[in-house]
Amino acid sequence: MELWIPITIFAAFCQNLRTAMQKHLKGKLGTTGATFIRFGYGVPFAFMYLLVLHFVFKHPLPSPNPTMLIAGALGGLAQIFGTFLLIYLFSFRNFAVGTAYSKTEPIQAAVFGFLVLGEHVSLPAAICILIGIVGVIVISLARVPLTISAVRSSLIGRPALVGLASAAFFGASAVAYRTASLSLEGTGVPMQAAYALVYATMFQTLVMGVWMAIREQDQLRAVVTNWRSAVWVGASGVAGSVGWFTAMTLQNVAYVRALAQIELVFTFLVSWLVFKEVIVRSEILGCVLIVAAVIGIILLR
Repeated sequence: MELWIPITIFAAFCQNLRTAMQKHLKGKLGTTGATFIRFGYGVPFAFMYLLVLHFVFKHPLPSPNPTMLIAGALGGLAQIFGTFLLIYLFSFRNFAVGTAYSKTEPIQAAVFGFLVLGEHVSLPAAICILIGIVGVIVISLARVPLTISAVRSSLIGRPALVGLASAAFFGASAVAYRTASLSLEGTGVPMQAAYALVYATMFQTLVMGVWMAIREQDQLRAVVTNWRSAVWVGASGVAGSVGWFTAMTLQNVAYVRALAQIELVFTFLVSWLVFKEVIVRSEILGCVLIVAAVIGIILLR
């Protein structure tokens, strides 16, 4: 098994864990605060990972370059917007379906990857990605009465549009991060990923910290007050980000983000076991399609 596959599955699990905790804290922090803790409380953990790679495993520190600085900053901004919109989705639908709307990311990541990096996706992999998207659509329609108006509202209503926008930002950020990481040659994949991660996380923390200090001071106070819970969001978020950055340094972004749809399986388990939400048959069918797509990407790409 190629290394990027288990790394991606690990990252998907950590991301699901982080998102579940963010949903739990949204009531205390609000959308902006719940978005910020992913980055603000993640900085120390990202730094620790970088230092371990440098001092324990003897990976040399790379020299920053304009490509890394610009791509990392753009990726950081796109991820902020994507995270904000994803958390905003929780205001519309339940945990599982709200997350499902953002899972159109792989096909958007494939487009961004082609436009920015010239990366191509094989025909079998493209079919598998589309199967995964069908699974997402099945899930999004699972609790909607099958009338024309209801289906139209589900597909092009505000929740769907917010989810699609979130996916677009995440797809763009993934390509930007891969660009930033690949520009740091000569230090090895782990350090390339870690250095780009630390830079992006620090940039995100600075941008959101300044915004909250000027416009949403109550959110900034809430972030500090709830530090005991927020620190776990930061830790799980960085653990997932380490996986994403490493996997996307090793492999085409579209493949990584398509395999990452396995997160939706974890989402349903969290919905069922933690939030005690009822899962209907259509959602299970959608989940099966996503798993089939993931297996196909691993075997057929």
